[in-house]
Amino acid sequence: MFTKKNEDTGASSATKPSTTAPAKPTGASSAPAAAAKPKPAPSVLSSDLTITGNLVTSGDVLIEGTVEGDIRAHLLTVGEGATVKGECVADDVVVNGRVVGCVRGLKVRLTASARVEGDIIHKTIAIESGAHFEGSVKREDDPLASKKKSS
Repeated sequence: MFTKKNEDTGASSATKPSTTAPAKPTGASSAPAAAAKPKPAPSVLSSDLTITGNLVTSGDVLIEGTVEGDIRAHLLTVGEGATVKGECVADDVVVNGRVVGCVRGLKVRLTASARVEGDIIHKTIAIESGAHFEGSVKREDDPLASKKKSS
């Protein structure tokens, strides 16, 4: 039945142990990880930076410095020491610092340290106790589609 060969010629295939590793399964478990794109990091404008001009991105922006111009983003966060002079438009707007101009967003939040001088057009809004706000507030179902009003 089994035969043993001399060591010079090696073992027969019937008694030789298998050296082939089992195949790794390929399929759905590895495909979603390869297909998913990593979310880009938010853009940060540091406290020593002053920008004159408009900012447009589909990503997230954290403002710590000064911007004189309009900003359009997905998530806009105005830092506690930051100043924005212009229109702020984003899906989510969080104001910790100072904004002089119109704020438009699906979700707008003014924290206790916020200072806003301008109108707010929103779908949902939260204003913490201590926030300073001068202007009008208007709720719209689609605040991002509203046109900038000229005075």
